[in-house]
Amino acid sequence: MKTEYYIGNVRIKPNLILAPMAGVTDSAFRKLIKRCGGVGLIVTEFISVEGLTRNNLKTHKLMYFEQEEKPISIQFFGHNSDRMAAAAEVAEAAGADIVDINCGCPAKKVVNGGGGSSLLKDLPKMEKILRETRKAIKIPLTLKYRIGWDENSINAIEVGKMAENCGIEQLAIHGRTRMQGYSGFADWNTIAQVKQAVKIPVVGSGDVTTAEQALQRLRETDVDGVMIGRGAMANPWIFRQADELMRKITPHQPTLEEKRIFLIDYLDVMLKEMSTEKAALGKVKQLCGHFTRGLPGGAIFRNQIFHSNTVAELIDRINEYFTMIEPQESELSYAF
Repeated sequence: MKTEYYIGNVRIKPNLILAPMAGVTDSAFRKLIKRCGGVGLIVTEFISVEGLTRNNLKTHKLMYFEQEEKPISIQFFGHNSDRMAAAAEVAEAAGADIVDINCGCPAKKVVNGGGGSSLLKDLPKMEKILRETRKAIKIPLTLKYRIGWDENSINAIEVGKMAENCGIEQLAIHGRTRMQGYSGFADWNTIAQVKQAVKIPVVGSGDVTTAEQALQRLRETDVDGVMIGRGAMANPWIFRQADELMRKITPHQPTLEEKRIFLIDYLDVMLKEMSTEKAALGKVKQLCGHFTRGLPGGAIFRNQIFHSNTVAELIDRINEYFTMIEPQESELSYAF
């Protein structure tokens, strides 16, 4: 079982990666995850090459990162090869370690615009994007995609081989089709088949919600790394726990106080970085929805959080909740 690998000259150790999640993996969230430990690579939420190359200020802000987040991969989506190449050049100039191209997003808005997983139905266009972007930059270029458009057009191996021929230096594969969205189960068998078919690193993604599952996927599929998304929203310590398991160390079990502080710190950062208090509250409410699943009284807490309209009210709700369930802390599993 691998515990590290390289993307070009960028060392990924441990081989655990924070997945890009639109509206979630902003700089604030990424920094807090990094501080929890065990993350070998961080990927930004996907960025529109149209917005970036047309100097949209909001889009440019999505590309912001700080030194403590490195190594970092900047992910782009789009359908125009010239704009993709230009966006990659901007990312390289900004100090990104890696550029990643998204060919997996299933969102209708992205697909209808010709980007994301729609490119799985147009491999000549995808190939042109990959080749033109590869020529534009010197830093590593990677690809994230799904196993196919639907169950009748699984083309993960074909895409992987084509990408390797274009000079792509890593494949990150989500084990679902575009039509599945996030329903059903991720197909790690297909991910394993791609790993056997190419020589470049392959990272698997999908349904990894515990540290044990991360290690199981590494062992069973021989992938070079595991990418974790929604599992990190529920448990920001999942990377540290998986890394500790790989090093045969008893995994860290975050206390309720650590969990409370994580939410308070996230709120504090959001208040500094978001344009309005309402926007900051919205981000924290979104995280709370995942963060407290499986905890005693979580549903009631989430309802209270949803109806909190001020910062003071939100802080009170968080403090009250974690004080209320404190006596049950010893009963909680670290993987929650």
